[in-house]
Amino acid sequence: MPSHFLASRRRRIALAVLACALTVGACAPFAAAGAAARHRVLLAEGTVSIDVIVEGRGPAVVLLPSSQRDSEDFDELAARLAALGFKVLRPQPRGMGASSGPMDDLSLHALAADVASTVRQLGDGRAVLVGHAFGHFVARVADLDHPGLVRGIVVAAGAARTFPPGAARSLAVAGDPAQARDARLRGLREAFFAPGNDPTPWLEGWHPELREAYRRAGSIPPKEAWWPVSRAPILDLQGADDPWRPPATRNELKDVLGSKVTVQVVPHASHALIPEQPEAVARAIADWMSTLPR
Repeated sequence: MPSHFLASRRRRIALAVLACALTVGACAPFAAAGAAARHRVLLAEGTVSIDVIVEGRGPAVVLLPSSQRDSEDFDELAARLAALGFKVLRPQPRGMGASSGPMDDLSLHALAADVASTVRQLGDGRAVLVGHAFGHFVARVADLDHPGLVRGIVVAAGAARTFPPGAARSLAVAGDPAQARDARLRGLREAFFAPGNDPTPWLEGWHPELREAYRRAGSIPPKEAWWPVSRAPILDLQGADDPWRPPATRNELKDVLGSKVTVQVVPHASHALIPEQPEAVARAIADWMSTLPR
């Protein structure tokens, strides 16, 4: 990884650790056990450190962000879920916030292991995993590798099994701060935000220096190994205007996994989904979770 990216990453980690130290007692042994207010915990698992934002009390819900983005995207959703009676856990992906660990040969297995550590240490050993876009790759592999920890999976804005042409190109432009602002906004509107929804918050919050590491990780194991398999029930939550999930593909996951899958479409939302419609997403998750066995 280039030295300027490493330096930037170290600065971000230092700032996140400082933020932890300034919040409700802060990171792992300094966060008060059972505290309902938002705080951060820094978990240790071997050579891996996992920076987790914790909020609320109740059954555990783990929020996993999309590619090149971190879990700060979920502020509004997390607050709503916490208000509905859930303990919301947001582990930052490796390389973001204060999360760190080996990045060479990163895989979905390794990212799923970070999620499993979070559930074991902070989620009372069982949680619903909400994976936004790329995050659902991680959630699905966690279900395969650590099934006893996974109560259910929410696939939030999961793309079609085969990505539609052009969507990845729009992502590459939208997530690159070196591109012109107008081009990035156009890419965000094309690939992430429904007409009338404001894309400007997503001009920030990208981690392009991690693009290649996470691109490689997303292919290990290959999609064929996990896409058509699930031990846990799934809520397939889709944006009505998501170009990554055309209407013809609405039921492709349900067609394979049958009654394990509940499909729900959120109006006035695209691939960003969660920042577009946080209230509708929170209510959909809470209502579906009420149907799950404990």
